[in-house]
Amino acid sequence: MAWDAFGLPAENAAMERGIDPEHWTRKNIAKMKEQLVAMGGSWDWDREFATCDDSFYKHTQRIFLLLRERGLAYQADALVNYDPIDKTVLANEQVDADGISWRSGAKVERMQLRQWFFRITAFREALLQDLDALSTESRWPERVLSMQKNWLGRSSGASIRFPLKSSRADLLLHQNTIEAFTTRPDTLFGVQFLAIAPSHPIVQQLRHGSPGLQKFLDDLSSLPEDSKAGHLLTDILAVNPGSSLEGAPDSVSHPLPVYVAPYVLGAYGEGAVMGVPGHDSRDCAFWQQNEKDSPIRYVIRDSESEPKDYDPRSGKIVTSPGFLTGDCGAFVGQSSAEASKKIVDQLQKSGHDAMHTETWRLRDWLVSRQRYWGTPIPIIHCDSCGAVPVPVEQLPVKLPKLSPERLNGKGGNPLAQADDWVNTLCPECNSPAKRETDTMDTFVDSSWYHLRFADPHNSEAPFDPSAALATLPVDLYVGGVEHAILHLLYARFLYKFLLTTPLLPNKDTHIAGEPFKRLLAQGMVHGATHRDPITNRVLPPSLLDLSDRSSPRIKASGQTPVTSYEKMSKSKHNGVDPSAAIARFGADAVRAHILFAAPVSEVLEWDDRRVVGMQRWVSRLHRVAEYAASASSASTIPSDAPATSVRRDKDQDKCTEEQDINLVNLTSHTISATTAALSPPAYSLNTLVSSLTILTNALHSHPPPHTSPAVYAAAANVLFRLAAPVVPFSAEECWEKLHRHATTAASTSSTAATATASDGASSVDSGSSSIDGSSSTDSDSRSSINSVFEAAWPTQEEKQLAPLLDRATRHAAASRLVRCAVQVNGKLKFEVRIAAPHSSPTHSSSDRHHHHHHDSDKDNDERGDKDDKEGDEKIVQQVLASDEAAAARWLRARYDAGEVKRVVVVGKGRVVNFVI
Repeated sequence: MAWDAFGLPAENAAMERGIDPEHWTRKNIAKMKEQLVAMGGSWDWDREFATCDDSFYKHTQRIFLLLRERGLAYQADALVNYDPIDKTVLANEQVDADGISWRSGAKVERMQLRQWFFRITAFREALLQDLDALSTESRWPERVLSMQKNWLGRSSGASIRFPLKSSRADLLLHQNTIEAFTTRPDTLFGVQFLAIAPSHPIVQQLRHGSPGLQKFLDDLSSLPEDSKAGHLLTDILAVNPGSSLEGAPDSVSHPLPVYVAPYVLGAYGEGAVMGVPGHDSRDCAFWQQNEKDSPIRYVIRDSESEPKDYDPRSGKIVTSPGFLTGDCGAFVGQSSAEASKKIVDQLQKSGHDAMHTETWRLRDWLVSRQRYWGTPIPIIHCDSCGAVPVPVEQLPVKLPKLSPERLNGKGGNPLAQADDWVNTLCPECNSPAKRETDTMDTFVDSSWYHLRFADPHNSEAPFDPSAALATLPVDLYVGGVEHAILHLLYARFLYKFLLTTPLLPNKDTHIAGEPFKRLLAQGMVHGATHRDPITNRVLPPSLLDLSDRSSPRIKASGQTPVTSYEKMSKSKHNGVDPSAAIARFGADAVRAHILFAAPVSEVLEWDDRRVVGMQRWVSRLHRVAEYAASASSASTIPSDAPATSVRRDKDQDKCTEEQDINLVNLTSHTISATTAALSPPAYSLNTLVSSLTILTNALHSHPPPHTSPAVYAAAANVLFRLAAPVVPFSAEECWEKLHRHATTAASTSSTAATATASDGASSVDSGSSSIDGSSSTDSDSRSSINSVFEAAWPTQEEKQLAPLLDRATRHAAASRLVRCAVQVNGKLKFEVRIAAPHSSPTHSSSDRHHHHHHDSDKDNDERGDKDDKEGDEKIVQQVLASDEAAAARWLRARYDAGEVKRVVVVGKGRVVNFVI
């Protein structure tokens, strides 16, 4: 168990309460551990640690230094995402598509700061290509693979530079071209504008002398997500390099307006796009909003057969590849693929800066955080030596203890104000120097702590290579799909890096250098959120009458609130305290409900009223244990004896025998179903619980004497082992109850049998199988009952079930035998029992009758006659092979000698007449 303990939530919560973040964190860890134990979770507590333990983050700092030694950790000036509420920098992955912080919900601001980065882009090819290995055998869900591929974002296309010209003689631009990446160079002749991101260097240069541009940038945070607003840069124009190509139409030579557009991403390509409104839906929407009166130019048509001057002005735009129109000069009629290559080649020959290339959406991982509660970055800044790594022998660089006043969230980074900690000596020249005051993104800790499980108490290294080789990679990762980009991408990067170091041996057991063999993306648990129907304000429970949870009411008005199920959060007052749920329903019922209420990969809508169903199941499970215990203590019948050894009356015995067969078959099916439910790739835990409840209900409905004691106890034994992962407390109690009685009964039976044997009387073998598959003499020698978790997982072949299943199979076969009267020349000679043949698909009887049929039935009749003849022959061979026929050897001899003229089979084998 590892506690991901660093980070903004803990620090913010501690600041609100005016207490030390470590005190708050340790208190919460203790509370959560108490809840997990109460819930019956099973973890190796000998391998427990927290990421805020200095014995752990010492190794996080060591990994940072390893990355820096390889040039994969570096510091650079960057325009970064700044969270004004949490007062820290965020990685791109921590900002959603609307520019909102993933933690605080604040609108993220852009600031220029010097930051630390991990060069994750150095591994981008491996991060993309190795996803193919994870897609085999459904190792990872397709949606997670797709999300990672999209975030890595490799696009093949071309980079084309558009020359700039200014209408102002005094304007000196830092760069005189705009470089745009496009996946569709075939649309170059359709470019009608350039759009650049708000973070583009040209925008940053021009903003200071343009109040209008500055106001537009200031208002960006108020724009909606899909805004196509733009700001025209009136001082500059762009030139389409396609205008210099052979046969270029006059329309391409017109100067291009340049806009600042928030729909352009600064992190994609070079932060600029060539606007082609005729063939891109976003460009079209932007053009129609900002250039309402300007016509759209179309340069691609759908098919080669359409006229070369095709102009679909009256229809929808053509966004897919096609063929170039007459507005494309010498490239008219060429396919998009052919023209894309030739246009770039011609631009290069004409001296323009253009090239075939690819771009990636992925950017290096920004790991700096201007907060206190995180792993200190082990760097010392010296005026003479620059950034110097802290010597390994001086690790860990521990966080200083700060007073609550210093952790009030005001004045920037708290560590920067801790002078006694910041001021130090340079490890190289011993001159006065300062420590790095940024801490690491908490994802750095969680992206490698699963590796620490291999060797959690190693003080010299993150883990020993031999220990890593023995336990890694991880067999199964269970986590929410919200980690598909953040945690999983970072964990894959660090694992691939460590495989290049002596720390982590790269053996065949590593699937394409991947840390997690299999991924199970679990759904979230959503809680009921109640809102005022008029104001839409979230209502806390104190304002609601929840006495009838099916019909909640607002106390003040008596109105019905608007109820929806949403991700649990304190602000929505829809969380569920595990301790309260356990106290109310019991741990087993809560566990079973969580697994049963929804497939593991889907959202679970928590509703207290539905837990009652699992409570009833747990109660039935205990009653089954009582029935089984009574059955096993009352029964002295060996498990390999016929289930009906003790006769009551004929009808009752027949019902019991049939129920035994049904129960044994259901038990066998449940073993198969539950084993499959717990196996990859399905992990269908809801159907696991469903299978267990079906077997429980069958046992609960048919206790002895409706079922024979031996069969009942054996089925219950299997049930408790299968149920143990779901309801551990109840399974353990039921197991103990069953075996306490079984042990006593076996001991009593053994003593009685020994006494009888000593008197010279015959007895049942006292060493026959007991309820847990061991011998009764073994039971005698046991001083205590083993845990259900020490028992083997049930299989079809185990001693306890296999004989019963075999008997059920034999009984089922015997139940299909029919009595056959064997005649010779019409006179009864003897009777035998034979297996009843299957009915012909076209005849309801095996009697020989001949009818006239329509031609359309001829084929069916021929097939039916053939099936009937084959069935009759099997019946005759069964008769001749029977013990009774062997006694009358003369019949077989005359049949083999050909003296039997014919054999008449009547009534599906109920009568067989040999005509001699």
